[in-house]
Amino acid sequence: MRVPAEVFANSKILEQVFRDKSLEQLVNVSTLPGIVRAALLMPDAHEGYGFPIGGVAAMDMDEGVISPGGIGYDINCGVRLLVTKMVAEEIQDTLPDLARGLYRMVPSGVGASGRIRLDDQELDEVLKGGVDWATAHGYGTATDAGHIESHGRLPGADPAAVSLHAKNRGRDQLGTMGAGNHFVEIGKVERIFDPEIARDFGLFSNQVTILIHCGSRGLGHQIATDYIRVMLGKLQDYGIDLPDRELACAPFQSPEGQRYFAAMTAAANFAWANRQIITDEVRQVWREVLGESGGEISILYDVAHNIAKIEEHVVGGIVKKLVVHRKGATRSFGPNHPELLPIHQKTGQPVLIPGSMGTASYVLAGTETAMKMSFGSSCHGAGRRMSRHQALREVSGKALKEELGAAGIFVETGSVRGLAEEAPFAYKDIHDVVGVVAEADLARKVAQLKPLAVIKG
Repeated sequence: MRVPAEVFANSKILEQVFRDKSLEQLVNVSTLPGIVRAALLMPDAHEGYGFPIGGVAAMDMDEGVISPGGIGYDINCGVRLLVTKMVAEEIQDTLPDLARGLYRMVPSGVGASGRIRLDDQELDEVLKGGVDWATAHGYGTATDAGHIESHGRLPGADPAAVSLHAKNRGRDQLGTMGAGNHFVEIGKVERIFDPEIARDFGLFSNQVTILIHCGSRGLGHQIATDYIRVMLGKLQDYGIDLPDRELACAPFQSPEGQRYFAAMTAAANFAWANRQIITDEVRQVWREVLGESGGEISILYDVAHNIAKIEEHVVGGIVKKLVVHRKGATRSFGPNHPELLPIHQKTGQPVLIPGSMGTASYVLAGTETAMKMSFGSSCHGAGRRMSRHQALREVSGKALKEELGAAGIFVETGSVRGLAEEAPFAYKDIHDVVGVVAEADLARKVAQLKPLAVIKG
């Protein structure tokens, strides 16, 4: 171990973490060349590929490595929160129509294709432009990018670093959510913890909200696959000895490291464009069902939780540029950070934490403590505590849909089996997870959301 391994947990969550290889994987991460200060594990942690999900690791830009396993296969999987001016009672009668409309409008499921077809030049423009490409083509407004992490576009993306196979897998997938734990969810603000920050964020009691959770689809998955293979073939050349080959990596400044980073950046831009187009699809359905009475839908914020970014952090009293890997972890920058929008300078960055299907989600705000303790990072969700196969043995999708309906949650899904895999009991308690984050002051609780309708693949 080159640095300590640190875990954010209470006794209940720690007992759950011991059930899989999360801690072993965290210790393995601590052995990577160039890692600084500590390898970190968030309270929603569970076993992943190489890195644990919920893992955070910061690498020295000059001496450290970059590892696809520290970002994940679904590059820039992330969450966007949309807010409306309506309260829940105003959509009660039209909720089924809204849910059915969203299911029809937002393609979902494994390998689902969207309505947009891109030629080679157009796809390259998406990979470089991200949200800017989407809004320039009429999918949203010019102000949308101002409410997105990194304005929905990272510089340095190189479409030439993305294989043709990866491009072909993503070519027709813009505006689609995919399967697994991805969703579009209509909800409402059930509880406000910090009225002042909630007001600054534009949140109010009983307000109708819409969460979008998805990433870079097949394009990001193929980029990870391609570069893991490349890096495994170069380990010996760089004298890197790993405790687990799933930690495949390359020096950040090496040709392979730079090429992967340029491809990963391109996938991140694709994912932001994807969520932007889904936002446009949501707005279309909203207008179709509610007309002018529905008002406008705006973006509160959009955060990535599978990504590596170059950031400045204080290490040993010195400001250093680091390559911060967040895999199943959300950026949580505190007040007065130069990267934040003027509207978030006082509050800190909005931090969006979706719960498991049918349970609460949270809006939090980043803190200065997070900047010191976790490289400005927080958890990203509830975190699995049970495999998908085990969840299928515990409940049928039909029974779960009926159970959610009895709880007042309308469900539209193309896969009853997939619904069962995402059963709420298969995940940790979101209140416990967020409670640890709040107690450690990695993020401050602002509001709690309650689901009203869930749309899944």
